[in-house]
Amino acid sequence: MYTLFGSPGCGSAVVEIALEQAGAPYRLVHASSWEPDSALAELEKANPLKQIPTLVLPDGSVMSESAAILIHLGLEFPDARLLPTESAARAQAIRGLVFIAANCYAAIGICDYPERWCIDASDDEKKRIVAAARRRLHQHWDVFADIFPAQPFLSGAEAGALDFLAVVVSKWSGARAHLRSARPGFFAVLERIEKHPVVASAFVRHWPG
Repeated sequence: MYTLFGSPGCGSAVVEIALEQAGAPYRLVHASSWEPDSALAELEKANPLKQIPTLVLPDGSVMSESAAILIHLGLEFPDARLLPTESAARAQAIRGLVFIAANCYAAIGICDYPERWCIDASDDEKKRIVAAARRRLHQHWDVFADIFPAQPFLSGAEAGALDFLAVVVSKWSGARAHLRSARPGFFAVLERIEKHPVVASAFVRHWPG
């Protein structure tokens, strides 16, 4: 059985979706660095950075980084079609997963913790850092939407890991309002992905209402 460290309404939702799409049994441990009453010590033991999602594999080894986890699960459970079977399409899906991790996640980290990027920053400086990072996040999503057109899903004929990561990260990062106006076609794709049965079930748990 897998063990997934996560928390409601955050990026760990995408690994829940992938595990359920694969039919892989898992135990969910509620833990996060911002919830001191959660299983934080257990998470830190598995991952000193206390990142979520963190996934403990059945053999006891640990994986972190959402894109890496999704790629691993896609290779481990090929029948789940988390990754496209055709080589060129799979390469682009992996590119998209790393794009979100390297660009969107990085901007979100600055938005959430501006004090990490400026020593002794005043409240006004923090607000300016967050505003710039938010603008950068939106720019990254615009580029992503232009590079990865739906066919009819981002992963191709059916929803896969790239779709799951895009729909979750765009949701919890608060980028949807921007995308609705700046990239309405892409916004419509995200809404379609949300209707995928496994995604819809996870969204009810993580973002009720």
